[in-house]
Amino acid sequence: MTMMIDSILYKIRSVILGHAVADALGVPVEFSSRAELDTAPVTKMEGFGTYNMPAGSWSDDTSMTLCALDSIGKGYIDHVEIMENFCRWFYTNEYTPTGKCFDIGGACMQAIEKYKAFGLPPHMCGGEGEHSCGNGSLMRILPFALFCEYGEYSGNWLDIIHLGSSLTHRHERCKVGCGIYSIIIRKLLCRPDQDSVYAGLKRASSVYEGNSELDKYKRIFEPSFADLPVDEIKSSGYVVDTLEAALWCLLTADSYKECVLKAVNLGEDTDTVAAVAGGLAGALYGLDAIPTEWLDTLIKREYIEELCEKFCAALCN
Repeated sequence: MTMMIDSILYKIRSVILGHAVADALGVPVEFSSRAELDTAPVTKMEGFGTYNMPAGSWSDDTSMTLCALDSIGKGYIDHVEIMENFCRWFYTNEYTPTGKCFDIGGACMQAIEKYKAFGLPPHMCGGEGEHSCGNGSLMRILPFALFCEYGEYSGNWLDIIHLGSSLTHRHERCKVGCGIYSIIIRKLLCRPDQDSVYAGLKRASSVYEGNSELDKYKRIFEPSFADLPVDEIKSSGYVVDTLEAALWCLLTADSYKECVLKAVNLGEDTDTVAAVAGGLAGALYGLDAIPTEWLDTLIKREYIEELCEKFCAALCN
C-alpha cells in the first residue's frame, strides 16, 4: 500500500510541478510575438520581463490550480470553498508566489466578481457566451482531473470536470476542451507513453460523439496533426488554440524540457500554453525529467509540494 501511495504522490507532483515550472518559464515573455522569440528564444528559467517578477514566479494558471488543489485536498469537491479560495487569491493575494496577484484573465475576474458581489451559485458564475471561450478553466483543471483518477465519488466523472470548468467558463466549448485534456491526462497517468495520448484522443472522440463543439477541436483528432508545421499552430488565449498548441508540443518533442520550451517559444499566451503542455509532459515524462535547476528556481516549491502531499493523503486514505 505504501508503495502504491508513493507512486500516486509521484504522479501528482509530476503533473502539478510540471504545470507550475512551465508556467514560470512563460511568465517573463507573455505577449511576446513568435518572431521576437525566434530571435531570442527562451532556453532557461528567467525573471522580470512582462510583469517584472523574479525568476521562478508562476502566474494565475498555477495560483488558481493551487486554490482548487488545496480545497480538494480535503478529499472532496466543494465548489463554494474553491470559489472562496479564488477570492482569497484575487482580493488578498493568497496562493501567489510573491504576495502579489499580478495576472488574471477577464473571464476569470468576471466570474470571481459575480460570485463575490451577487452570491451566485459557483457553477453559474462562468460566462457562457462565445466571448467566454478562453483558456482560463483549461489552465486550472488538473486538480479536478486528478481527483477523478484517484478520488472516491459517484456519478459521471466528466460531470466533475464540466462543473469545474463552469466556475469560470461555462461555455460548452470550454467544458469539452477540459474534458479532452482530462481524458488524456488520465490515460498518461495510467500508462506514460505517447500511445496513451492517441488512446486519450480516441476515447474523447467517442465520449463527445454528437456534441457539436467537438468539431471545433477536429484538427487534434486527425492522424496528421503532429505533422503540421509550426506556422499552422496558434498560441492564443482561445481554448481551442491552447489545447492544440499544448498537444502539438507534446507530440513533437522527446522530453519534458523540449516540450515546454517549444510551448513558451510559440509566443503570445506563453505561460498558459506552457502550463497546459507542462501538465501533459509531467504526466508523460515524470518529475525526474524536469530540469533540477528549474525546480530549484521555482518560488515556493516546498509549499506546492506540501499541497500535493495533502491532496494525495486525502485521496488515498
